[in-house]
Amino acid sequence: MPMPMEYRHASRDFDAFMEDLKAVSMLRTSHQAYTMLQAVLQVFRRRLEIDQAIRFANLLPPVLRSIFVSDWDTTEGVLPFKTRQEMMAEVRALRHNHNLSTESAIEDVTTAVRRHVDEVPFEQFLRTHSSDAARFWGYSSAG
Repeated sequence: MPMPMEYRHASRDFDAFMEDLKAVSMLRTSHQAYTMLQAVLQVFRRRLEIDQAIRFANLLPPVLRSIFVSDWDTTEGVLPFKTRQEMMAEVRALRHNHNLSTESAIEDVTTAVRRHVDEVPFEQFLRTHSSDAARFWGYSSAG
């Protein structure tokens, strides 16, 4: 089997994603955008069972998939979805002295990610997981 193109072009595609995320969030550097991205992905990951998280990760492009699973303590319990403000506090807690996440970090990241995934299976996963998961990613809970 030949090397999948998604791996051959992973760096190029990730660079394009980061430029998109910077544009959506109006952050100036990739370092700022990366911390925000990592934090939002971790906040969402904490609300999934391991099998759900792996299924979700497989919907992401390779570098985003890697970021999603990196530094994962799989012994932590699953957290419930909370208010947007409470989850934003979690986002800001990652490397808090160097975290310049926007006030709309969750929306900024989810907007950029949705532009870089196959929308149909991505939305199907979220809608079958929970209405909270769908809302986190900007989908209405009805569906």
